[in-house]
Amino acid sequence: MNATDIQIAICGSAGDGTIAAGDILRNAVAAAGYRVISFDVYPPEIRGFGKCIARVRITTEQSYSLKQQSDILISLDDSHAIPHAGEVRDFGGLIFESQPLTPCGEGEHMSGHVLPGQIPYGFPIRELAQKATGGARSRNLVVLGILAGLLGLAPTSFQKIIEKKFGKQGPTVVGRNLAGFQAGYDAGVSTFKLDDAFVSPIDKPASNGKVIMLSGNAAVVQGCMDAELSTFFGYPITPATTIMERLATELPKKGRRLLQTEDEISAMAATIGAGYAGSRSATATSGPGLALMAEMLGLATITETPCVVFVSQRGGPSTGMPTKTEQSDLNAAIYGSPGDSQRIVIAPTNVEGCYRCAGKAFEMAERYQTPVIVLLDLYLSNRYETVTLAASGPPFVLNANKPLRRLEQGEAYQRYALTTDGVSPRAVPGDANCMHVITGLEHNELGRPNDSEEMHGAMSRKRHDKLQAALEHPDFAVTKRFGASGKVKVGMMAWGSTFGECLEAMFMAQEQGISCAALKVVMLSPFPVKAVSAFMDDCDVVLVPEVNYEGQFAHLVQGTLGRPVVRLARVPCSPMPVELIVNEIKRLAGAV
Repeated sequence: MNATDIQIAICGSAGDGTIAAGDILRNAVAAAGYRVISFDVYPPEIRGFGKCIARVRITTEQSYSLKQQSDILISLDDSHAIPHAGEVRDFGGLIFESQPLTPCGEGEHMSGHVLPGQIPYGFPIRELAQKATGGARSRNLVVLGILAGLLGLAPTSFQKIIEKKFGKQGPTVVGRNLAGFQAGYDAGVSTFKLDDAFVSPIDKPASNGKVIMLSGNAAVVQGCMDAELSTFFGYPITPATTIMERLATELPKKGRRLLQTEDEISAMAATIGAGYAGSRSATATSGPGLALMAEMLGLATITETPCVVFVSQRGGPSTGMPTKTEQSDLNAAIYGSPGDSQRIVIAPTNVEGCYRCAGKAFEMAERYQTPVIVLLDLYLSNRYETVTLAASGPPFVLNANKPLRRLEQGEAYQRYALTTDGVSPRAVPGDANCMHVITGLEHNELGRPNDSEEMHGAMSRKRHDKLQAALEHPDFAVTKRFGASGKVKVGMMAWGSTFGECLEAMFMAQEQGISCAALKVVMLSPFPVKAVSAFMDDCDVVLVPEVNYEGQFAHLVQGTLGRPVVRLARVPCSPMPVELIVNEIKRLAGAV
């Protein structure tokens, strides 16, 4: 049980340092030993426009999603924060500027929007910043100090993070920000606390591994590095860009290579070329880029070339909404290439899963000689969590290629030999006596073009059947069940980031006496028919929540198994509210 479970929301305008304040807060409390889930919302416009919100959930034990209501809202810009005042729970607190520079019109100040039961904390934030630092730029550090003082959080962890964050800018900048934080802390400590939001003291728990704070994209990068990614090709696109940015820093340190290409088509082509040459290769994109890669993904399928594509979904279609989350590229990931071009598609459900899926994707690409798509979304890419990495070293196989056998004198190398497991021994350029043809045309075992009915049927079976072994891939949870065992009234199935909300909803429903369970589905292609069917057999009714309009995963389940599910498909431009899922569980439980 969580002795501490508190969510902080910091709201301001671009340029107020809202996201920086959230970054310092989550890293400081994580360093103190608390569990953290954090997600930032920011505008697509450049600095000076639009609303930014940093939400940080701090818990003693592991949690799985953000809460719909925050315990404390901090306003750095009342015009942006006022619409979110109603998101603070009863007896929660609102921290805001008590002395605005100019007179406020009716309804323009946060104090006029505090609801009955909410606790207002008005502080002279700008004045505190100016007295401490000589300017107002450190208001974001002042409010962090106020928060730490009110909650009784030790200032030392904040101070260390501030020193680290601003250290490269010199001692003057560090000193100014520390002074701003201290001014706020002194004000917070001396203020009588009226709300019931609190953080319990914690002894930093012992760990069998390295506990670090990572975003989903940073976890992907860590997984790539630990799996010894050799080459990366990419083109910037929100929200996948930070994968390339981080790899551009990390890969050269290991003597590995990264190239920014002119577009997504060339990025995919180069990734396939590197994979053909024997390099562990990858690219990263979002929905619009994935659409451009469709033809090249078909080439990787027919040539049986290992490569990995990280796709971070955003609101669509077309360029859609670059800074809003969605799960609407599932169809494109599974079906988005000409012809029968099945490939492996996996989708992590949390930040630690991003790390594992990234590393395992390279194993699968090599073992089954296929492109592997790892589906994230903006919520998961930008979400921060405390992650424990194994102390014993990376849990990834660094070479999963099927070895070549010794060829007899005069024997031709069959790159596409029809084997019992569908996987052919793989040679790369330079391997002795292994010259072969490779083409995007249908081919025979030697790789030479062949469009006969018999050969096309045999090669089609080969390319599809070999992927079934991925459902039993070592040390990889294709599906996982949570909650009650055996027969239940309501079962939930979810993929990607929405599974965290499903898990929280399941726990809440169980507390209300509802018999329910949840199935996490990580492997989306090939589809885990047996595991999903077994779960559905145990459920009176199955609910499928997902953040897209069409119910794409529900379509996949029903189309594959021919069994009905209840759809809960929404496009809220944000994570699906847990309470919405709980209400649907309660409705279904009352109907069965």
